[in-house]
Amino acid sequence: MREIVFDTETTGLDPTTGDRIVEIACVELFNLVPTGREFHAYFNPDRDMPEAATAIHGLTSSFLSDKPRFSERIEELLEFFGDARLVAHNAEFDIRFLQAELKLASRPPLKAEIIDTLPLARRKFPGSPASLDALCRRFGIDLSAREKHGALIDTRLTAQVYLELMGGKEPGFALASDPVTSPSIQAIAARRPRAARPHAPSPAELLAHAEHLEKITEALWLKA
Repeated sequence: MREIVFDTETTGLDPTTGDRIVEIACVELFNLVPTGREFHAYFNPDRDMPEAATAIHGLTSSFLSDKPRFSERIEELLEFFGDARLVAHNAEFDIRFLQAELKLASRPPLKAEIIDTLPLARRKFPGSPASLDALCRRFGIDLSAREKHGALIDTRLTAQVYLELMGGKEPGFALASDPVTSPSIQAIAARRPRAARPHAPSPAELLAHAEHLEKITEALWLKA
């Protein structure tokens, strides 16, 4: 089962009022194991960057000015998505923006199956905080690299949270897409079995064994 965990950063909260995607990141999972494949891109939104948005993700108009437009990398993104199931935290927000960008690029809307880790967490831990930060703290996931919101770091964190919500699977404990290159399979193949160690019983061990046999009244080997 192939899944893509993804996250976006935007100029604001509402694509219907002209807000745009300025960053997207994707992490590939196969059978709930990260494969190491990622997609990451920044985009020039062709509009100003509000200070409130910059305060959240740190991206400025000057930084994005020389970046490609979303439409220029849309084929790469859709190819990376393929027919995989998409996973995101508070997925409704990201999907709304993706559908808006696809519409602006005259492309059909996404029809992929969507998994949202937010309601997953709320069902599993009713009444508890379900933000990405709160879930990372619950599962002991390191947040030290997250100074601001960023699509790549948030996607990697979401992937770890998703794996915990799905049962806490660890890489190497499930079949990878390519067993030849899977680190866990290579480690097993590299092991050499240790030769059996010869052992001669001592007189005390032989006596104890004989005394034990005398206590068995209907031994099967005596009936052969």
